[in-house]
Amino acid sequence: MHSLIWSDGQWSSGTKLIGAADHAFWMGSTVFDGARAIHGQLPDLHAHCERAIHSAVTMGMQPGVGRDDIVRLVHEGLAQLPVAHDYYIKILFYCPGGFLLPDPATTTLALHLFEAPLPADSGFSATFSDYRRPPPSMAPTDAKASCLYPNTQRAMRDAAQQGFDNAIMLDPDGAIAEFAVANLWLVRDGIAKTPVVNGTFLNGITRQRVIRLLRDDGIQVVETTLWPEDLLVADEVFSTGNYGKVLHCHRVDAQPFAHGPVARRARELYLQFSAASPR
Repeated sequence: MHSLIWSDGQWSSGTKLIGAADHAFWMGSTVFDGARAIHGQLPDLHAHCERAIHSAVTMGMQPGVGRDDIVRLVHEGLAQLPVAHDYYIKILFYCPGGFLLPDPATTTLALHLFEAPLPADSGFSATFSDYRRPPPSMAPTDAKASCLYPNTQRAMRDAAQQGFDNAIMLDPDGAIAEFAVANLWLVRDGIAKTPVVNGTFLNGITRQRVIRLLRDDGIQVVETTLWPEDLLVADEVFSTGNYGKVLHCHRVDAQPFAHGPVARRARELYLQFSAASPR
């Protein structure tokens, strides 16, 4: 697998970033963001870089780089990798220094570029999880913080043990928040619906892009509170997220779902947008 890491001012094929004494290691204060290189194109790269910086600030860091600095480094790294492959672009900020609080003066940027083919839209299954997304008063839900992901891992592990590919997580009130690793959508009577942003999950960059693409294509999109019973009477279910972009869900628990026209159109529109994105 082709892979490159940027840290401490240089590119390498592998390096150790943090140690046992570092705040980021023992206090779980790292943040990251994920972008994509798809067939050489870089859809919404600037937005992902901006969100990484925002997440770092939210977690008490002081990034010494701007959006365009990160974009330049991504281009620099990709120029050293075979252009024929798709890549995941991981942008990380962390603080080695600090005790209970991170020392903002030690804020450090690292990048990890690694080969990751865009998944085929072959469909995935999901089940409702007992694990929930937390409210903003209980976790840094306004940041893409690594400390949020252990609960995601527990939900995914439970789903896998039951024979499912993904998990559906609810918010503290029992409304649908998202899939464990992507934003959730359903379609009913030709109307695309996705949970309204309520502070318990991130307003995904791919989610925002697909909302605009569908609306521009004449498809009605509604951001609203969705309950489990809404999903079980839907005509289609699909996800949006950086890793798979747009993928349809063919089954939730025992309920099958067709690979319908709105999900197909959403993926088609996104791939068209991606193909026209800057390199």
